[in-house]
Amino acid sequence: MACLFGARLSPHTDVTLLGTWPEGVAATRERGIRLEVDGKETVARVRATSDPAECAGARMAIVLVKSWQTARAARQLEDCLAPAGVALTLQNGLGNITRLEEKLGTSRAALGVTTTGATLLGPGHVRTGGEGVTHLASHPRLGPVAEFLRRAGLAVEIAEDLESLVWGKAVISAAINPITALLRVPNGELLNPARLGARALAAEAAEEAAGVAAARGIRLPYRDPVAHVMEIARRTAGNRSSMLQDVESGRQTEIDAINGVIVSEAERLGLSVPVNRVLWRLVRSLSVSASGEEG
Repeated sequence: MACLFGARLSPHTDVTLLGTWPEGVAATRERGIRLEVDGKETVARVRATSDPAECAGARMAIVLVKSWQTARAARQLEDCLAPAGVALTLQNGLGNITRLEEKLGTSRAALGVTTTGATLLGPGHVRTGGEGVTHLASHPRLGPVAEFLRRAGLAVEIAEDLESLVWGKAVISAAINPITALLRVPNGELLNPARLGARALAAEAAEEAAGVAAARGIRLPYRDPVAHVMEIARRTAGNRSSMLQDVESGRQTEIDAINGVIVSEAERLGLSVPVNRVLWRLVRSLSVSASGEEG
């Protein structure tokens, strides 16, 4: 996602990618970002570094790291973001804005959510996964960010109730991502008549997650969570979820920030979410760190 947004923004402003993946940083620095759209490839030249000092004084930052990397990104931004700057999170999962606010303060952290997708094909090489909408919270410092995103051809909307959209996306992710990761299948397989068990699990995960949102007083941006999950699976039938891509690449997943948060919130509220709990534990068992602890 960082490569996608960086490539789209590069013709309109100076872009620096700050990351910790050595191969990705090196490839982007040497060759630029290779972006595939409808079978055609373009190259976007941007700066790339793993040193926050090279980003000192940045006025605008878009946080697109994995949710388990948010605390580290917040520490880096604390040093390189200008006092009057703003960091916008467009990450998957729940709780990212809180981690940013803890380090940067509410004036320098802003919440967003995007349905635009991308598939990582290699270091500095991505393919678009379909156009979506990027919703931003109302924030006094987000005007220039929204303008640059619009110039880049992205659909941008300001949402008054962004928590509804963030939870709406989390419910969908909780239902689709872990099951596709466990079965190693694209999203559309959840609709395959031969996989009725997978479809039933996705429906139950969505209903549980929606119940937690309701208990928190959050009104989701759709009426029927199960119907919406199935519609998203249909619309993204050929896509391989980000969690599946992480599992296939041996990377740590975002399961803790999706199903894991739903489980912890359910416990706090006195609710039972057995399907989300099992999916959380199963995917965690696929992501074992070198230390032997689950990631």
